Formats: sequence, C-alpha cells, structure tokens
Amino acid sequence: MPNLSAMHEGLIAALSPSVRALALRGNVRSFRKNSVIINEGELGDALYVLLQGIVKVFATDPDGREIIYGAIGAGDYFGEMSLDGGPRSASVMTIEPCVCAVVSRASLREHLAEEPEFALNLVGQVIRRARAATETARNMALMDVYGRVVATLESFEGEGSEAAPVELRQITHQAIASRVGASREMVSRLLKDLEKGGYISLGVKRITLQKKLPARW
Repeated sequence: MPNLSAMHEGLIAALSPSVRALALRGNVRSFRKNSVIINEGELGDALYVLLQGIVKVFATDPDGREIIYGAIGAGDYFGEMSLDGGPRSASVMTIEPCVCAVVSRASLREHLAEEPEFALNLVGQVIRRARAATETARNMALMDVYGRVVATLESFEGEGSEAAPVELRQITHQAIASRVGASREMVSRLLKDLEKGGYISLGVKRITLQKKLPARW
C-alpha cells in the first residue's frame, strides 16, 4: 500500500468500499486544471480512480473538432476500456484540479484475483459506457441539432418542471456545442430562444430547466 497523506486518506475513505479497495492499490497523483490525463490512440496500461475533481471524456476529428462524450466526477474511475492493451478510445482532460489514484494493469489484475466480485462492477461500468457511446452516436446520426441539445440538457438530471426546476451547474454553451457536434453560436441561439419561451433560464456556467422542453422547435 502506498504512503498517503492525511488529505489523500480522507479522499479515499469517502469512496465506496469496492472502489476504495482498488484505489488503495494505486499511486496518488494530482493534476492541474486543463491537464490531459489520457490521450486518444495511446496504448493504455493504467486505470484512474478519481478522488477529487471532474474530468471530461472527449474525442477529436482530423480537423480538430471536439465531441464530448460526458463528464466523470469524484468517486468514479476511468481508463478501463483499454486495459486489454489496446489503444485508448477517447481522451480525458481535467476541467478543474483533480486528484487520482493511478492503478497499473498488473495491480488491477491482482485486485480482480483477490476481489472477484469487483469484476461485476467493472463489467457493469464497461456496459454503461458502451451504451452511452452508442446513444451519443445514435443521436448524432438521427437527431437534428435542437434534438441533440435537448437530449444533452435532460441527460444530466432529467427533465425540469414548474414544480421542480432542474439546475445544471458548471455547464457552458461551448461544452454543449462540443457534445452535440454543432457550433457554439448555433447552440447559444437555441438556448436564447428557449429562454425567451420560458423553458429555461441562463446564468454564468448555469442553466435551469424550468419545465419540460418541447420535442421540436
């Protein structure tokens, strides 16, 4: 078990038991905001348990355009998709300062041998993320930009209603644009129209869903 500071011990103690046992096998590292932890296409040999902060998972095309698959918060892990020795399927960047426990492939194998129930956790994680990637691809192929924006907004906390508005924090127009494959200007125009219609309210890195968003606009 690596030597841990009191702060790191506290972060690991806050994890679920199954993830905590995994994190204790790793080396704790800190990353600054906007640090690229994983590069798409590189060979992967480690899994990362996120102890503090938020990261985004994204890919880029040859022209440098970015599409965001989603965000991962503290208590979860990432990098498991390439532990077969294959190339990374996406990049991961911090969107605020982060702390991770970096678990090598060899340490993960030891963990699976000693804690076989964690294999079910790992398989479930892979399935959930594969489903999310499939849904993203389906939306990109079958929905127009407005439909993709609505699907993205309602994917975080569900639909808003007058009785129970939903507030989304740390979300920007550019982040939505990257996630739906559209320009920031187009997304901003759609959001302004929805605000004028009373469906949402906009703030600094904040969007509140005031009621169910219309299926078409």
